[in-house]
Amino acid sequence: MLRVGLTGGIGSGKTTVADMFANHGVPAIDADEIARALVAPYQPAYDEIIDAFGRDIVDGDGNIDRDKLRRLVFDDTQRRRELETILHPRVRTEIHHQSVELDAPYCIIVIPLLIEADHLDLVERVLVVDLDEEKQVHRVGTRSGFSEAEVRKIIAAQIERSERLRHADDVIENNADIASLEAQVEKLHRRYLALARE
Repeated sequence: MLRVGLTGGIGSGKTTVADMFANHGVPAIDADEIARALVAPYQPAYDEIIDAFGRDIVDGDGNIDRDKLRRLVFDDTQRRRELETILHPRVRTEIHHQSVELDAPYCIIVIPLLIEADHLDLVERVLVVDLDEEKQVHRVGTRSGFSEAEVRKIIAAQIERSERLRHADDVIENNADIASLEAQVEKLHRRYLALARE
């Protein structure tokens, strides 16, 4: 089975694109969903994260407050690496388990940090969803309520757009309307089906 790694910056439209592939019957594996499941109470990474970051990150219901944890690690490279050391190997393992159980010509694996976390070996192709930074800032601000400065800080902390594009086998431009996006997905769907048959 062909494994396509879908990545892009924050607010680029990764989820929308993955949903469009799903409309064609393509299974998707989402690294963020896996990470969320791993930090739930009684799950593999829960106790280890609390041991590393303290009980202050636990909310009143016993869940890890992901926003609080994100703030703790965002500006602290050492703490971020500590969290990544706990989560990334488990996410990789779960992606592998899920992908080998699929019965499809190809699958989409949504990994926002595909390049940064060095997960390129999990996929045969890299698909980048790309858009202009100004549109990215607007989308993230509208969706999340973050200020423009906060959004720009998040974008600056991510891998450079040019570096992401350098790793791309395929690029979906998300600067236009939904119809344009659907047409690009349709074209790539046909291409991936053909590649999977080779």
